[in-house]
Amino acid sequence: MPAAEYAAWSRRLRGDAAASLLFDWTWWRRGDQCPPEGDWHVWLLLAGRGFGKTRTGAEWVRSYAEAHPGARIALVAASLHEARQVMVEGESGLLAIAPDEVQPEYESSLRRVSWANGAIATLYSAAEPDSLRGPEHSAAWCDEVAKWPQGEAAWDNLMLTMRIGENPRVVATTTPRGVPLVRRLIREKGVATTAGRTQANSDNLSPRWLATMGSIYGGTRLGRQELDGEMLEDVEGALWSRTLIERCRVETDAIGKPARVIIGVAPPASANGDACGLVLAARLRDGRLAVVEDASVETPPPALWAQAVAAAAARWGADRIVAESNMGGEMVTATLRQADVTLPVVAVHASVGKARRAEPVALAYERGQVVHAGAFAALEDQLCGLQVGGGYAGPGRSPDRADACVWALAALLDGVRKGRGPGVRRM
Repeated sequence: MPAAEYAAWSRRLRGDAAASLLFDWTWWRRGDQCPPEGDWHVWLLLAGRGFGKTRTGAEWVRSYAEAHPGARIALVAASLHEARQVMVEGESGLLAIAPDEVQPEYESSLRRVSWANGAIATLYSAAEPDSLRGPEHSAAWCDEVAKWPQGEAAWDNLMLTMRIGENPRVVATTTPRGVPLVRRLIREKGVATTAGRTQANSDNLSPRWLATMGSIYGGTRLGRQELDGEMLEDVEGALWSRTLIERCRVETDAIGKPARVIIGVAPPASANGDACGLVLAARLRDGRLAVVEDASVETPPPALWAQAVAAAAARWGADRIVAESNMGGEMVTATLRQADVTLPVVAVHASVGKARRAEPVALAYERGQVVHAGAFAALEDQLCGLQVGGGYAGPGRSPDRADACVWALAALLDGVRKGRGPGVRRM
């Protein structure tokens, strides 16, 4: 609610009612911080930094402990220091979130948090998996499992201790990383996964920090992982890796005025088919090649994608279009002419040329010949799905954006090898 309305509402509350609401997590939490419904034994919360993962985990433990007298709970972090500093004593830890009347007692020397009803939570370090041999638990909260030094060994030992109570459950909160334990949990039966972005908790975060992080990391692999909470993995046998693309990324305003721009187009096979891949690549004054824009259009009719090509050509002063001829070279040219696109059009045949063209383009990335002037998340996901030999294991049915990118860059690379500059060829 607006600040003034909230202030008026809070003044109407009696002191005890206000205090009660202050510690009522069911009133404050967002929908994405609620435990999932259904029969799960692990709740995996994969979310960006600042999402509220620690508060969610701590509140779940508090609720469980207060509702289950005599419960035995495991608190597992990458180290005992982090378990104490984050899970127990932190700003959103167990001690900070509890009202005075049910404040648990923390005995540091015993690594133990105790509630008046006999519930006990014990701290463990994932760096010492054998410390989880012997105890028994009915619940557990595991913090930042993606950074556990001996992740799978610690997890397996913990799960063997989850053998008391009617329905033992584990909450695992972490920023996603493609480590073996996290990949395994995502696939495992009985694991309920919740995803979340940093932006979801924007009301409780510094606006300046959010703006700064977005401007620096928005769309990059680090930003998508640490802020958007995305699980990003490399495909086996892929021509591009995410690390490679990050290494080739530069600021948009750092490339200067291009010497030449080519538009790569991968038209949809039908009016209701996939997206029209439309990617612009440039030769820079220093000799490097750059991906400068992904102007792809989702499921467009022919007139719409042709207009998008015309607009992109005007924006960048492109001098050539390289178009995949899966719907016939003459038909592609005719569609573009109807949108008043008069640039030369070079038709390429995807059936025989896709893998042959993609591999040298990927090699050019490895050599540092190609840069990305900015972040192009959807395009980069598809590039990381193209495999040696022509296979595709990325998002969607077709790598339309990646194909368009490859056609444009391959044409520029051909020009570099042959020593050709911009030119016009009659079709």
